[in-house]
Amino acid sequence: MTKQIVFAIALLLTFAVFSYTVARIIRFFSLTKKGFPIKNLGKRFMIMTEVAFGQTKIFRRPVLGFLHAVVFWGFCVIIFGSIEMVIDGLFGIEKSLSFLGWFYDFLMASGDVFAFLIAIAIIVFLFRRVFLHVKRFEGIEMKKISHIDANVALTIILVLMLSLLGMNAAYVSHTMAIGGEIHGAYPVSNYLASIFSGMSAESMLVQYEIYWWMHILLIFVFANMLPYSKHFHVFMSVPNVFLSRLEPLGKLTNMDNVTREVKLMMDPNAAFAAPATDAPIERFGVKDAEDATWKNYFDSLACTECGRCTSVCPANTTGKKLSPRKVMMDLRARMKEKGPQLLKNKDFSDNKSLVRDYVTEEELWACTTCNACAKECPININHPTLIVDMRRYLVMEEGSAPGEIKAMFNNIENNGAPWQYSPEDRLLWTKDLEINVK
Repeated sequence: MTKQIVFAIALLLTFAVFSYTVARIIRFFSLTKKGFPIKNLGKRFMIMTEVAFGQTKIFRRPVLGFLHAVVFWGFCVIIFGSIEMVIDGLFGIEKSLSFLGWFYDFLMASGDVFAFLIAIAIIVFLFRRVFLHVKRFEGIEMKKISHIDANVALTIILVLMLSLLGMNAAYVSHTMAIGGEIHGAYPVSNYLASIFSGMSAESMLVQYEIYWWMHILLIFVFANMLPYSKHFHVFMSVPNVFLSRLEPLGKLTNMDNVTREVKLMMDPNAAFAAPATDAPIERFGVKDAEDATWKNYFDSLACTECGRCTSVCPANTTGKKLSPRKVMMDLRARMKEKGPQLLKNKDFSDNKSLVRDYVTEEELWACTTCNACAKECPININHPTLIVDMRRYLVMEEGSAPGEIKAMFNNIENNGAPWQYSPEDRLLWTKDLEINVK
């Protein structure tokens, strides 16, 4: 009974803290602008199955892709064991899901094998981060705290897997020692059970309880760490893939406020008939975090900071300051900074903004909108949509753009084309050619 009470208190505290944190993040979404409507659910499920659960984009780098897929698939299986532990802890029983029979054996065996494989994968990941200093893990946006965050999370996952294997091994050895029936199959832990040989049955049981509590409490701690770290993608990546933009990469969406003004301009009668309103004038593009769409903010929360986007960015590769990863991280950081104040006072201003204070004009205009970043992202983040909207703010609100682009704008306004020639002079180059121009 004492175990049940302690467990219930730990579970309640974990749930309360996690719920508070998630509710706070959800409130930030109320500050953002509306995005695209969520339609074509069938197609979205297909994309989610292929990209999120199938890990197809990750496999573009076969070895590391396989290791990451093992971690993802392993967590999908091991979560059933975690659910069982919660049931066991609340009701004071053991192996509460064993009534599932052969399916239970399959789940336990899969979880046992995956725990071993995940531990190996995590060791490889830690070795790469600590000793190899992989280039895509570096960058101006990757502060020391980012590396610490990643290493701590990976270490916790490693300990989680080792404690799970220790728990299973102790369970097998204790059950065999008392001549009881082993529920489930544990192909890896059966070999590890020899570690406990020579111990008394009581000592084996103590070891089992130690590993059991270590594993479940680490799960509780890790769950409440995630919303404050890049590993929040554990929860956000799958839904983010489901909510992917279905339009072809590179397709620019029209701004509703611009479209409305154009329609009124094309229909003067509608313009005069439009009722007067006291609604605030909508901003063109994105200046600050609250101007971004809910999908932009969702992307920033789901970002794994893996750096695949930046590693394929042609602007970054040629030495320019642009890093698509940094843009996502900046939006997330800016909302974290300003969001709490905006929830208290919608007119709050700290005289800072996402544009310039976080993302510089140089970074924005370095983007070629080639969409290599969006294509490479393993969870279908669309970086150019945010970058383009920040550019829209600069051009349409401030009239700010590089000199070459301003010259093009002037030519379009005056000549109806990007070139500095009047429409009548565009074919003068054919004057001395034997070309019949009609």
